[in-house]
Amino acid sequence: MKIAVLGGDGFCGWPASLHLSDLGHEVAIVDNCSRRRIDDELGAESLTPIASVDERLDAWREVSDNQIAFHNINVAEDYDDLVAFLRDFQPDAVIHFAEQRAAPYSMKSPRNKRYTVDNNVNATHNLLAAIVETGQDIHVVHLGTMGVYGYGTAGMKIPEGYLDVKVDADGTEVEQQILYPSNPGSIYHMTKVLDQHLFAYYAKNDELRITDLHQGIIWGTHTPQTLRDERLINRFDYDGDYGTVLNRFLMQAAIGYPLTVHGTGGQTRAFIHIRDMVKCVQLAIENPPARGERVKIFNQMTETHRVRDLAELIGRIAGAEVQMVPNPRKESAENELHVVNDAFLDLGLEPTKLEEGLLMEVEDVAKKYADRADRTKIPARSLWTAEQSEGVPQGEK
Repeated sequence: MKIAVLGGDGFCGWPASLHLSDLGHEVAIVDNCSRRRIDDELGAESLTPIASVDERLDAWREVSDNQIAFHNINVAEDYDDLVAFLRDFQPDAVIHFAEQRAAPYSMKSPRNKRYTVDNNVNATHNLLAAIVETGQDIHVVHLGTMGVYGYGTAGMKIPEGYLDVKVDADGTEVEQQILYPSNPGSIYHMTKVLDQHLFAYYAKNDELRITDLHQGIIWGTHTPQTLRDERLINRFDYDGDYGTVLNRFLMQAAIGYPLTVHGTGGQTRAFIHIRDMVKCVQLAIENPPARGERVKIFNQMTETHRVRDLAELIGRIAGAEVQMVPNPRKESAENELHVVNDAFLDLGLEPTKLEEGLLMEVEDVAKKYADRADRTKIPARSLWTAEQSEGVPQGEK
């Protein structure tokens, strides 16, 4: 199968590209390396050393005898180049990771909010419009987020995308299915909600085949492919804008920094290991919807945990101190989260659950590269409040 991976140089896109190439698919990465430029903007970099794109691709060719092509295209801006790429490569599937992925970064300033909306929404719409223009039958697999649902359960398990409702139509009860009501908690999450509606429209109007993966928080850093050569290693973000909570805890434990729990730590979140993420992308590609079928939605997560419980677990394992700090986000202090994830389980996913051995594996990675850690980048400084201003640390305003 010919597969294009938009955003294939990023935290999710890179290991997914390697996994699909390793399966024998012809993979082409489309990326403009914006995530690397954001590192420069923030003055932060991955805890793990990230090789250049050319070095990564050369290393993969050496260890696998497989070649991945690279095309430097800004999907959000270079529409004509995107159309030309699709016409030339003629992919069977496009994996869409080409969006700014951090909620804190999206809330950092008005400029960051505007960039996130412009980049994410335009990238998605340009892709859909380009597929229609080229007339190709391409399956789009999009990496969305569990955050489109919000973090309340209304006393029920969150279904996979759609909610069964009953409507009183002049005294007659009519059953319908609607998208589960969205409740985004950041500008980033809002863009994923907008994505949902673009997908629904293009699936209905142009019969595009689309799968939307509502993913939980990723933890872990290695996949079998990234372990083959250090030049293939994946990103390990630990800073306050891009670091995901469990990886941040493990990194903080590795360098003797107190585990930073925001607010009460009562936030319950969905999680998935990075190895399961790449497997889910594979399963989604292998099980596309038919033309004319509505958007297929999967809840891409394997378990839920309360943040303070994770901190206490890491604290016990690593002998680390847990520190409660002010919460920069505007969110409920406590929430429950119950989620349906039957679709991937029915397709054969065997979940990688949170266990001590894998936690220690991540901490070992953090210890190996501890000398690269910049402690000043660990605190979360992007605020959700109206008084926010760029670069103002929490507590100073």
